[in-house]
Amino acid sequence: MSFSADTLSLLWHDLLWPLLRLLGLLSISLFFATLVESLNWTSKMAALFRPLLRLGNLSDISSASFTLALFSGISANTMLAEAYEQKNISKKELILANLFNSLPTYFLHLPTVSFITAPMIKGAAIIYVGLTLGAALLRTVSILVVSRFILPKPVRREEMQMEGPTRKGGGWEAVLKKSWTRFHKRIRSIVYFTVPIYIVIFWLHRAGIFTAVERWMAASFSFLSWLSPEAMGIITLQIAAEFTAGLAAAGALLEAGNMSYREIILALLVGNILSSPIRAIRHQFPYYAGIFKPKVAAELIFYNQLFRVGSLMIMGCFYFFLS
Repeated sequence: MSFSADTLSLLWHDLLWPLLRLLGLLSISLFFATLVESLNWTSKMAALFRPLLRLGNLSDISSASFTLALFSGISANTMLAEAYEQKNISKKELILANLFNSLPTYFLHLPTVSFITAPMIKGAAIIYVGLTLGAALLRTVSILVVSRFILPKPVRREEMQMEGPTRKGGGWEAVLKKSWTRFHKRIRSIVYFTVPIYIVIFWLHRAGIFTAVERWMAASFSFLSWLSPEAMGIITLQIAAEFTAGLAAAGALLEAGNMSYREIILALLVGNILSSPIRAIRHQFPYYAGIFKPKVAAELIFYNQLFRVGSLMIMGCFYFFLS
């Protein structure tokens, strides 16, 4: 079987290189998470946000994961996956901690979103970003309330001093050996699940499955008759293409005076809500299924989307009635 140069180029740029890059990021994050655990630094990392997370009866592992999420969402999820597999946290806490980490993950993407939206939709960007920030904060508060009622109080342990590898015995060599052994065992499982799932998602995309679903969603807008035709165009572009495509259209319509700030913001919010589920399957599931078991990954994505869409709808309704 022979492949043309164009086919080989397509496979490299759209499949092999993104997959290798993903596996590289997962490997680095996994080794870092195992190293932190081997050094017994979890308690120290948890100290910064421990008072906040204890309001929701979340453990130090969840607090440490929240701290890590400020720098790397993959590392934070890897720490949670390790803790869950070792039965250091329950399934309920895994779900709630993963949901709670959506706030630092939002802040990781906030500069990019702000710098993209501001030049295109000008003053509307402040309101739009403010509403999405409000949705993230609403999710955080909701998760704290829910977790306080359904999680038992964590057992308070005596604070451990961080004294490097000597605390665990054996020096750095023993710690690195332990980390490498755990990393080697875990990375095989990650590759085993991530590679086939990523390839399946790639071929589904190439077969036009996701495009067909996006077109069907874009055509099923009868319940949005309260929006103007221009707003429907923005939403269609967000679903069928990318957020930046809808944003560019919104900027052009705003510049031409065809739409107000209010219409632009509502259109972007609706497009954000409708495009979220399909994008989660395409972009989030492949690497989640590498960190967590596929069934658990699907559950986490489901709850993430449920809370995300719900919070955006609440903020959208709030803006719709008060603007």
